[in-house]
Amino acid sequence: MTTFLKTHTREGDEGGGNGQVEKNPSKTHYPKGSFPFWYSAETGIYSSKYPSIKLPEDPFLDVVSFIFSHKHVGVSALVDSTSAISIYYSELYPMVKSMASGLHQRGVSQGDVVLILLPNSIYFPVILLGVLTLGAIATTMNPFSSLSEIKKQSLDCGVTLAFTTNDKLDKLSTLGIPVIGVPEILVSSSNGSESSVFYELISCDPNWDSRAKISQQDTAVILYSSGTTGAGKGVILTHGNFIATVELFVRFEASQYVYLSTENVYLAVAPMFHVYGLSLFVMGLLSLGTTIVVMRKFDADEMVKAIERYGVTHFPTVPPLVMALTRRAKDGASSSMKSLKQVSCGAAPISTKFIEDFVHTLPNVDFIQGYGMTESSAIGTRGYNTEKLHNYSSVGLLAPNMQAKVVGWITGSPLPPNCMGELWLCGPGVMKGYLNNLEATKSTIDGNGWLHTGDIAYFDEEGYLYIIDRLKEIIKYKGFQIAPADLEAVLVSHPDIIDAAVTGARDEEAGEIPVAFVAKRDGCALNQTDVIDFVSKQVAPYKKIRKVYFRASIPRSAAGKILRKELRNLLTSKL
Repeated sequence: MTTFLKTHTREGDEGGGNGQVEKNPSKTHYPKGSFPFWYSAETGIYSSKYPSIKLPEDPFLDVVSFIFSHKHVGVSALVDSTSAISIYYSELYPMVKSMASGLHQRGVSQGDVVLILLPNSIYFPVILLGVLTLGAIATTMNPFSSLSEIKKQSLDCGVTLAFTTNDKLDKLSTLGIPVIGVPEILVSSSNGSESSVFYELISCDPNWDSRAKISQQDTAVILYSSGTTGAGKGVILTHGNFIATVELFVRFEASQYVYLSTENVYLAVAPMFHVYGLSLFVMGLLSLGTTIVVMRKFDADEMVKAIERYGVTHFPTVPPLVMALTRRAKDGASSSMKSLKQVSCGAAPISTKFIEDFVHTLPNVDFIQGYGMTESSAIGTRGYNTEKLHNYSSVGLLAPNMQAKVVGWITGSPLPPNCMGELWLCGPGVMKGYLNNLEATKSTIDGNGWLHTGDIAYFDEEGYLYIIDRLKEIIKYKGFQIAPADLEAVLVSHPDIIDAAVTGARDEEAGEIPVAFVAKRDGCALNQTDVIDFVSKQVAPYKKIRKVYFRASIPRSAAGKILRKELRNLLTSKL
């Protein structure tokens, strides 16, 4: 079966809009007893359609040793997109071991927590893998975090040392934590005292033999996520989690294609401090001998130049950058993107309109989506297109060794294909738990090891997964449930709307009403009535937008997720 865009429709809630199971009326449901081999009607478990992959059984294997145990003929590992300065594979592992040795000499020991507050850099993987080699723990943050946010995370996970850019040294020094400055590009040891310290670290003896014994169950990284509810929490990810990520997410996908991994060139724009970029650029791809071109900060024009200059073949990215790439291609830059083989999108939902624009504008570039969470070590699903099947709107098939359930969020009952419910995941990528938060851990991972994702999803009749929305973001209008993503997809289909977000506002009569925040094209005369009328013609009456606020841009995270909390705060200030 050949499919261009597999879409879902939502006609309403089964059971009179009371939050019961939603079915997808555009699909044909299986007759009783005729489910496929990858779904069990008895247990409600969806299994991967791919054969299981045997993971390393050695209980004392760290992820760094695992990454560098794979042999390949790769040459350039990490290339700075601006200067073209490179770290070659022949020097990468020795540099990582030198970093570990240098940290050991500075008093960092197994179990200590090291903060990495950096933008993308060719030195980011060297630092993080050096920390892990030592048996210490890395925690990462967005380099634009405020001082109060840095202080909160540092206290929460007990940071003992930090790496940051030279211009932020004074800012971090007020926290009373030793800080090491990392230069944008290291030329020599005479770049100033801060760069000199970093140079000394990567120049230490790589053959030191004081490495601790590291277990697969030992904590490797603590990343912060809001999870399914509430404020940010420290996600404890182990060496074993990341070994599974390297094998089941990165290396498995590479094995599905005919081209050699050592011939691929990846563009690293997605942030390395996020689980998506960390899994790919800091860990997984380095086991394949792939070249990674690193952009320190995003600039659309520089992105196009980097693709052309370095012959970029693969671009793992997030929705806003897909839109930016499409716009540049429409403006005549497509000839500079001839090397591109694949663009993969993850970390946040992308609308059907933007997918269609991309596919029509760059028809020779394979487009896929994937799904994963910080809490699943980025392992979940991955899209895969063939000559016979082009399924762009799905986030793909379950990764090997992964299982899933789709559960009615009111009934708690498992659901068969083509029925929508909360997605649960189980597999070797599931986190150890939330740091110092047993209650949140128990509410997210149940007694049988199932990770309750908080995402509303369904599997189709071929095993492809579709993410509909976040359970906690559902708007309840007079008992009917409205997914913001549905309305956002309609909004961005308007030719004068370049981005949009929808959230719920309290209403005495209806409970909640859908409110839209809209970024419109410069110079257009679009008003609130225009927007409301445009949407109302395309959705059920209860889903209509009730109010519209125009903004210059929609607040999004570094991974492209809409920051709905900021929108709700804006809404509160307007009421």
